[in-house]
Amino acid sequence: MNYELKRYSLRQLNLLVRDAIEASLPDEYWVEAELSECREHGGHCYMELIEKDERSNTPVARASAKCWRQTWQLVRPHFERTTGQPLRAGLKVLLKVYAQFHEAYGFSWIVSDIDPTYTLGDMARRRQEIIRQLKEEGVFDLQRELRLPLFCQRIAVISAPTAAGYGDFCRQLEESGFHFSVQLFPAVMQGEQVESSIIAALNQVYSCIDHVDCVVIIRGGGATADLSGFDTLALAENVAQFPLPIITGIGHDRDESILDMVSHTRVKTPTAAAALLIDNLRSVLDRITQAETFISRYVNERIRSQQQRIEQLATLIPALMQRTLGDQRHRIDQLENRLPIAIDRRLTEQKHRLERFVLQLQGFDPQVLLARGYSITLLNGRAVRDPAVLHDGDLIETRVEKGTVLSVVKDKNKK
Repeated sequence: MNYELKRYSLRQLNLLVRDAIEASLPDEYWVEAELSECREHGGHCYMELIEKDERSNTPVARASAKCWRQTWQLVRPHFERTTGQPLRAGLKVLLKVYAQFHEAYGFSWIVSDIDPTYTLGDMARRRQEIIRQLKEEGVFDLQRELRLPLFCQRIAVISAPTAAGYGDFCRQLEESGFHFSVQLFPAVMQGEQVESSIIAALNQVYSCIDHVDCVVIIRGGGATADLSGFDTLALAENVAQFPLPIITGIGHDRDESILDMVSHTRVKTPTAAAALLIDNLRSVLDRITQAETFISRYVNERIRSQQQRIEQLATLIPALMQRTLGDQRHRIDQLENRLPIAIDRRLTEQKHRLERFVLQLQGFDPQVLLARGYSITLLNGRAVRDPAVLHDGDLIETRVEKGTVLSVVKDKNKK
């Protein structure tokens, strides 16, 4: 082993490395990276940076970065105000860094600035991609096709149990004078667990869907900036395809989250969500009141109309009866005058008819026929119409106009 080389302590060697890095990398650099870890401790921010291959999504570079308290207190509020969310794992960032090698802690990139517009652009691209995918799936507007029930009183609330907004929501409903049945389905409304927690709560609501009229997702009392959990594809798909209307009151004034976009109705705060439900019931009550007023007015008008008609009929009936009685009396008088004439005419017609019958009967009198030269031959008192009925020796009677002749039938076959 060669001991002739100069020997260094570890600290001395690290100091050489520090001097070399400071000499070779004296400037600051803007670097694009993705945060794989981001944590705050003692007022400082500690980050793990990563770069992934675009095709395989596998890491191709890693590094640590630190943002000291003095800088972090300036860049953090600016980043959150601009992007609407805190720095967290999964975000793409543009950091201004310089190299630092500490003899006790090793190498690290020190963050001196963060450009939030870069992250905002990446977030916007991802949001647009999610929106495009939802529209291609045909689910983006499904919630708006649902109708909020007229009597929407059984409310499923997805919220953090201790959130101030949840308390405000319930208090406003209680003070409205209407009866609401509110059931809480607890969920994490801040941080990385937002997506999975709300989806789990929706599944619980679905298990008792027959006892729920609508779902309200509210958030109050948390950090206004921490809203990234509401911009995920999985959560948007679950909300968009839920069979009940979903009202969101996440409590922020920035652009709508994707969750807001796919929900049935979006309001800014939990109290605004309560006001929406109260206004819905008040509108129904107004419609019922208007219907009651209309029905009452209509019935009263019909009663008055029928009363007036009855009064008019009561006035007209005596006159109508007098007129009818007069008409009937006049008709009886006319019938009395016409009856003798009609009877005489009827009797004359029947007399003439009887005379015609008498004349007709006279035309059939045998005596009249005998007077005309005809005779009648009788056998046993019956007229003989066929000589075949006569037999040898029969006594026959022949009547003529002026008498009767008796004859005996001889053998009619002898010549």
